[in-house]
Amino acid sequence: MKKQDFIKAVAAKASLSQDAVSKALTSMIGVVTAELKAGREVNITGFGAFKVSKRAARNGVNPRTGASIKIPAMKSPVFRAGKTLKEDVR
Repeated sequence: MKKQDFIKAVAAKASLSQDAVSKALTSMIGVVTAELKAGREVNITGFGAFKVSKRAARNGVNPRTGASIKIPAMKSPVFRAGKTLKEDVR
């Protein structure tokens, strides 16, 4: 499902306009992004948690040339599904 399809589905289910749902979704994504940038976790009860995972620097191999390369340390966003979501999907 693409973003526009998701917006249409939520708008139909909630009896809202697509514009209102689009603004709410964009705002939600912005808030989650800002919180993760600040190093904080976002927990949505019944859905899941967004957090930042730190990856250590490591050595890798360029598959094309076989040359050894240094992969720098980085932060990566992680989503962990909540219990309710897991049970509903099963």
